[in-house]
Formats: sequence, structure tokens, C-alpha cells
Amino acid sequence: MKTLIFISFILLNALDGNGQDKPLRIIMFGAHPDDCDQGGGGTAVLLTTYGYKVKFVSVTNGDAGYQTQGGGALAQRRMLEAKEAGTRFGVEYDILDNHDGELLPTLDVRLQVIRKIREWNADVVMAPRPNDYHPDHRYTGVLVQDAAYMVAVPNVAANTPPLRKNPVFLYFQDRFQKPNPFRPDIAIDITSVFEKKIHALDAHQSQFYEWLPWIGGYSESVPTQVTDREKWLAQREGHEVTALIRQSLEKWYGREQAAKVKQAETFEICEYGTQPTDDDIRRIFPMLKK
Repeated sequence: MKTLIFISFILLNALDGNGQDKPLRIIMFGAHPDDCDQGGGGTAVLLTTYGYKVKFVSVTNGDAGYQTQGGGALAQRRMLEAKEAGTRFGVEYDILDNHDGELLPTLDVRLQVIRKIREWNADVVMAPRPNDYHPDHRYTGVLVQDAAYMVAVPNVAANTPPLRKNPVFLYFQDRFQKPNPFRPDIAIDITSVFEKKIHALDAHQSQFYEWLPWIGGYSESVPTQVTDREKWLAQREGHEVTALIRQSLEKWYGREQAAKVKQAETFEICEYGTQPTDDDIRRIFPMLKK
């Protein structure tokens, strides 16, 4: 009985204060330095214009994501790239010291995630879904799911004060269909900040111009002139506004404005954590009030 009362208290207070339009605190988790940038970078830029505090967290240090370099030297390079990207996005950027390609959903890493959410006093947590081609991506999703609810339990990670609210948990968009396809519950028009997002992604030089083209077999398409690279990157990182995404945009922006959207980021509401109403979502994402 006491447990049920405690859970009810958390859920009722999860969005306490949001109705007053106060700036919220958003934390995004990715497996590698550059993952949050791709999944929620445009949304982060927009939210910072409303005074929101946004933090990106890479759960691994990225020390395996390259064809010739690795270990500490690569981790250092990727940390510097991430910090520069964070400056361009206008967000804080943290990197946890777990090895790239070796991530497992252990208790130790779960506690790291719980502490990051608590320290940020997060209102909203974003992460990948736990189904993906890369094990680090999958396990990042599992770790964040496992942190949901536990962030409010005082005797878990007891050296970090628990949250007095359970955040809203959201998933980044992905293309994977099994066991179930991504559902675009929330769609954010990032057309106006897409160039800024690309400029921030450009900071991850080792990834977007070197490693990913090499492993993907398209190195020959990378422009040799540095001045041409962001235009090329925009073509690669731009995503089609599908019929389902357009339908979500129409719900949140209206049909006329939705028809003008060229680039969007979408999120699925995780069934763990606080379940927001449509009004809650509009308070979390103030750009949806228009």
C-alpha cells in the first residue's frame, strides 16, 4: 500500500511547475559522442532559445569508432569534438568512461545513468529504443529504461539525492521494424535550425568525414574541400518527412504549417516514466503552442 501511494505521489508531481511555463531541464543519452546530436540536436537548439537547460550524455567514450586510431588517443579526440559540438548546439556535453563496443547493461553503468539524471534534475529524458543494429545503442536504451522509476527511489544510488518527480522518458527516432516499428508520437519542426544542427554535427570530424564513410563504403563521396563538407553532410543527414511524420506534424502544428516542414525530429513516448497528456507535451515543447 505504501508503495502504491509513493508511486502515485511521484506521478502526480512529475510535471509540477510546467504549467507556469518555466524553463525545463532536458537530458539526452546516446551510446557514442554524436548520437544525441543526430537524434535530438535540432530540438535541443530550439529548446535552448526558450531558456531550457539541455545536456547530452555519451554512455561510452567512443574509443573504438575509427579505422586506424583507437584507445585513449581516439577517446580524447572524440571528447574534444563533442565539446565543440556542445558549444555549437548551446548544450552541456558529458562523456562517461565506458569502452566503445563493450557496453553492457550492468548495475554499475545503470547507476551512472541514474546519477546523471538526478544531478541534472531532469524533467525529460531522451534515449534510443532498445532495438538497434549496434549493441551499444541497444544497451543504452535498456540502461535508460532501467533507470526510469529508480531515479526516484532513495535507496538506489543513495549518495545522490533522488528526484521528487519521475521524468517523462522519450525515444529518439529509428528505422527498425522488429519487434515493433518506431511511433512518432511527437514531431518537432527543425527546418529553421537544420543548418545549425549540421554545423554542430560538423564538429565530429572523425565520424562524419572519416570513420562512417570508411565503414559505410562511401569515402570517395566526401568532398575534398572543407568548405563543401557541411552542404554534403546536410544531404546525408536530412531525413524524409514520411506520411506518418506528416500526420504527427499536423496534429501538433496544424495542416497548413505542417505542409511547410522540410526537416523534423520525432520522438516516441516511453511507457516507463510519467505518461504525459497532450497538454503536458505542449508545455514541454513550447514551440508546439504556435
